[in-house]
Amino acid sequence: MNRDLFARHRAVLPDWLALYYEDPLEITHGEGRYVWDAAGNKYLDFFGGILTTMTAHALPEVTKAVAEQAGRIVHSSTLYLNRPMVELAERVAQLSGIPDARVFFTTSGTEANDTALLLATAHRRSNTILAMRNSYHGRSFSSVGITGNRGWSPTSLSPLQTLYVHGGVRTRGPYAHLDDRDFIDACVADLEDLLGHTRAPAALIAEPVQGVGGFTSPPDGLYAAFREVLHERGILWIADEVQTGWGRTGEHFWGWQAHGRSGPPDIVTFAKGIGNGMSIGGVVARAEIMNCLDANSISTFGGTQVTMAAGLANLNHLLEHDLQGNARRVGGLLIERLRAVAAQVPHVREVRGRGLMIGVELTRPGTDEAAPEAASTVLEEARAGGLLVGKGGGHSTSVLRIAPPMSLTVAEAEEGAAILERALRSI
Repeated sequence: MNRDLFARHRAVLPDWLALYYEDPLEITHGEGRYVWDAAGNKYLDFFGGILTTMTAHALPEVTKAVAEQAGRIVHSSTLYLNRPMVELAERVAQLSGIPDARVFFTTSGTEANDTALLLATAHRRSNTILAMRNSYHGRSFSSVGITGNRGWSPTSLSPLQTLYVHGGVRTRGPYAHLDDRDFIDACVADLEDLLGHTRAPAALIAEPVQGVGGFTSPPDGLYAAFREVLHERGILWIADEVQTGWGRTGEHFWGWQAHGRSGPPDIVTFAKGIGNGMSIGGVVARAEIMNCLDANSISTFGGTQVTMAAGLANLNHLLEHDLQGNARRVGGLLIERLRAVAAQVPHVREVRGRGLMIGVELTRPGTDEAAPEAASTVLEEARAGGLLVGKGGGHSTSVLRIAPPMSLTVAEAEEGAAILERALRSI
């Protein structure tokens, strides 16, 4: 059955639509932190549909909200008043930390970042964007144009002029040998030098923790230091929270809060986890920025009633059950468990991350050279053991990405760590 479906997939879908595994997997259903494939095999899910199943598979509150809303009306567009959209926007605005916030809903993180770029360039009347090396912001024409990761950037054509800044990767690059304070100082000096050679940019866009880039991050406070430089020149700060938002990092509700000394971002983008699998993305910005567009705009599917009902139910569950605190506690235990394993596996260069957003970087033993073939081996072995994980990385895809639903239990964390340990030892 799988081979037949794979053949049909290849016959009608693009060659560049990537699939995991030599024998691609069809997931048919899930519950809690587990999923099942078409053959009935059960897997512990440590990737959550690319960080999208944030709370749990088949979460009763979300499925109930979706079913009840679908029984009334599924969709009407933003041309009509929409109570679930207003209610979710109120919650997101209040949680965002941005004063006088306005919220616009989209259907994906790509579209959210695309909207943020539109707002920033229109508000600032500049098409120059600062972005981080090793970054990823989506697959639209504009978001590909600012993505600093060659593996996910199929064209150099862009409506934007993009300038790339140092700092998103702490343990690689020309400043890796510095301590945290000197690292930040060097990155700020690089930013100031860059700004001296160009017309004033519209914005800096940055992921507090780089997702596709392999869960890399700078020292806390880097973007606060950047913001001081940007603010002096009127340049906006866009925090791409598509993967880091809603408490996944454990320590903070938003990733930018690790860099909040100089105040909140001007714009925050979000998606993925808030819908727990439903297509929700969005942008939060100060009113003066959100309202700067001088032409009509709507969204046909952004903010549709059924997805908003799901988002409200999911957000309520997340807050009522303190899943941010659970991510901090269980994620901390999982990171320490994996670091203990890594100390005995020569291929593991680093275990990094925060909360339930963990990267395991693999290299050829004794070097800093990426080992994508080792990452592929571990991915396959983990699946064979009943565990699903992701992949990512910068110059080469050699980082295992671990991001289970935030309701992960200690027992499930230990189960997954044991499977991953066996897979790592098999390299």
